[in-house]
Amino acid sequence: MSAAKAATPEVQAIADKVKPQLEEQANRKYSLFKAVEFTTQAGQGTNYFIKVQVDNDDFVHLRVLESPPHENKPLALQGYQTDKSKGDKLTVF
Repeated sequence: MSAAKAATPEVQAIADKVKPQLEEQANRKYSLFKAVEFTTQAGQGTNYFIKVQVDNDDFVHLRVLESPPHENKPLALQGYQTDKSKGDKLTVF
């Protein structure tokens, strides 16, 4: 897994694309949804681990799979962790 880096506009766009999947799975709506940092892990495609701020002191960690381009699949939310804080490190889950 790569070292954590500050989120880029591209990473925010990835988070925004899977936000509806998260809201459906978590049965919760998020008015604030700001990607703050991320790491990546290469494999069969790229796994993005993204820390997203969803309230003042409330964060969610997302695991998003970007399939290889030849598979032509949409981004998929592979997992998430709620009740995280700003200081919680992104880990493989």
